[in-house]
Amino acid sequence: MTRILYGLCGSDIERHFSPHVWKSIMSLKHKGLEFELKPVPFTAVPGIEGGCSKTVPVLKDGDKIISDSFAIALYLDEAYPDRPSLFGGEGGKAMARFVEGYSQNVIHTAITKAILLDIYNMLAPKDQEHFRRTREARFGMTLEEVAAEHQAAVAAFPQTLVPIRHTLSYQPWIGGQHPLFCDYILFGALQWARICSPAKLLPEGDPATDWFERCLDLYEGTGRSVAAAA
Repeated sequence: MTRILYGLCGSDIERHFSPHVWKSIMSLKHKGLEFELKPVPFTAVPGIEGGCSKTVPVLKDGDKIISDSFAIALYLDEAYPDRPSLFGGEGGKAMARFVEGYSQNVIHTAITKAILLDIYNMLAPKDQEHFRRTREARFGMTLEEVAAEHQAAVAAFPQTLVPIRHTLSYQPWIGGQHPLFCDYILFGALQWARICSPAKLLPEGDPATDWFERCLDLYEGTGRSVAAAA
């Protein structure tokens, strides 16, 4: 059986950068499951597996097709209960939902303001047109107008990590003594920034930076398999 994870790429198919796909990559590694990663460009996502989803990640596991990174994590824990748990129980699922909300509503918003034009520059022309049209409609301004706030967004970003610093003052991982899906949620966001932009969002010597470096080293350095943007 071939297990396939569909991701997202720009003009360079080796630089898969979606924060949500990285959550699923780390989830599969956490479970010790082999898989084939198939990155696709923005405009090809609606054609994945006959149009099963408008977004990535999409996991095909035998005859099962699952979309959405959280749904994939839930599926993996249910389908492979003999492998290490991604949640560690119902409390871990509830905590992961909180981290998901924090990541997508605070961290993703802050990162987007810092790296939006960098993402655009990674894309092939056909995908650039799609990205510009959809993102400018979302923000109500041009990509260049968003990018004009780049320096301020970079300078403000460390403040968004205060809750994570607090958590890491008590334990080595967000999940406790070992990484769980809640760690991969936030890791995915920061990995997205690392791959797409040379902007330095994480200050040296910061507990959140040290945690992120440990995440990059997990599973034989899976996070470092895509180089940081230069």
